[in-house]
Amino acid sequence: MAKAAPTRTPVPTSGIDRFFKITERGSSVEREIRGGVVTFFTMAYIVVLNPLILGFVKDANGQFLGGGAAPNLAAIAAGTALVAGLMTIFMGVFANFPLALATGLGLNAFVAFSIATKMTWADAMGLVVLEGIIILVLVLTGFRTAVFHAVPAQLKIAISVGIGLFIAMIGLVDAGFIRRTGVGPVPVELGVGGTLSGWPVLVFAIGLLLVIGLWVAKVRGAILLSIIITTVLAIIVEAIAKVGPTVIGQNPDGSNKTNPLGWNLNVPALPDKVIATPDLSTVGQFNLFGSFGKAGFVAAALLVFTLMLADFFDTMGTMTAIGAEAGLNDTEGTPPNTQKILIVDSVAAAAGGAAGVSSNTSYIESASGVGEGARTGLASVVTGALFLLSMVFAPLVEIIPNEAAVPALVLVGFLMMQQVKGIDWDNLEIAIPAFLTIILMPFTYSITVGIGAGFIAFVFIKLVRGKSSAIHPLMWLVSGLFVLYFAIDPLRRILGAG
Repeated sequence: MAKAAPTRTPVPTSGIDRFFKITERGSSVEREIRGGVVTFFTMAYIVVLNPLILGFVKDANGQFLGGGAAPNLAAIAAGTALVAGLMTIFMGVFANFPLALATGLGLNAFVAFSIATKMTWADAMGLVVLEGIIILVLVLTGFRTAVFHAVPAQLKIAISVGIGLFIAMIGLVDAGFIRRTGVGPVPVELGVGGTLSGWPVLVFAIGLLLVIGLWVAKVRGAILLSIIITTVLAIIVEAIAKVGPTVIGQNPDGSNKTNPLGWNLNVPALPDKVIATPDLSTVGQFNLFGSFGKAGFVAAALLVFTLMLADFFDTMGTMTAIGAEAGLNDTEGTPPNTQKILIVDSVAAAAGGAAGVSSNTSYIESASGVGEGARTGLASVVTGALFLLSMVFAPLVEIIPNEAAVPALVLVGFLMMQQVKGIDWDNLEIAIPAFLTIILMPFTYSITVGIGAGFIAFVFIKLVRGKSSAIHPLMWLVSGLFVLYFAIDPLRRILGAG
């Protein structure tokens, strides 16, 4: 009887291959570069969007971010790209994980509207730096990693599935396929008034069909190709139809004058110039402890707690989902180099505050690069390098409309949804917490809320069934913190800090 041929271990082909373990993880340099480019395209919108969120808010002294008497959107954009680039490269080199970072959406709005209005911008950014330092200490002491390991494996799967639905919904909303009604009992609807209207939505629909068609046909570079082709289509459509942006000015009362059928963020058109000199005037504009004097110790402490809890669990969910989609997680649902990933994310939170552009965190849009084949930190290095280039090539980044980039998020949402079969739906002790985790992420537009609801439900059901001894002590602690998180507003009022 012939002996079976011995299994051959893949041999790295270069120093880069060995350093990033590209062959070992079943990838190639070409796939990593392609995946890094796709990730950049799907999250490059933050370079434009973050200035729009932070740039028009005045602090308690009536100053805009950067200390000027007028908004300085260019400086915020440059700072956003700088920190995103450096921290994403750090993730790739230090943690060797295909995960990109940038200013956290939701967190930046919280910093702008709930923190900066109570103090100066420098004080607000000091709170962000302080929050990042605290999380870094929790990582270095092993607490953050220990919490991650205490979470049941099937609840980690639910987190990945919930994030998949969440990013699919982000894609549909950003494209205008789904919109908020603003009136009546129905919160969202199809298009405008229940119908799909406008050229941008048509471009998105074509882009979605294109990326699905290329994917099922197993075309290499399907996601990247779809973004490029759809962007070209969008430029042609804008040149002919003159659609314009969604926001076209301001009314006398200060509200936005809108064009509901316009492009959601970037208007696709050939730029007048290719290179722009970056303005880094927001970098270093932070005051570490100034907020405690302006808002009071209790109020400042609650603000730090709110920021910390959101940052703490968003990244844990994101890295789990990315690792699962890439096939890198172990049997317990833990990604490789977990400690290093969390260190980078903690440093990024502080770095975002130090640069005056709000807390930076891991982006679930990285899943689009993973869908394109990324499996190592080389993809993150590529994404980070493109962010740094975008500081001077901002005009090129601004020609890619959301409607061309976000079809990739819908496809990746489907790919992540496939993990749902790993949950035991007959076991109510895990099925109900998993259900709440999955549905609340897209319904509340928050990864943290979904994780918190799932944790609380898990502990509660175990308690009701008389299985309290089976609950990990850290799950007790974290669930209690989430109860405080959900009750943060009445807690502020009771303590006189709200």
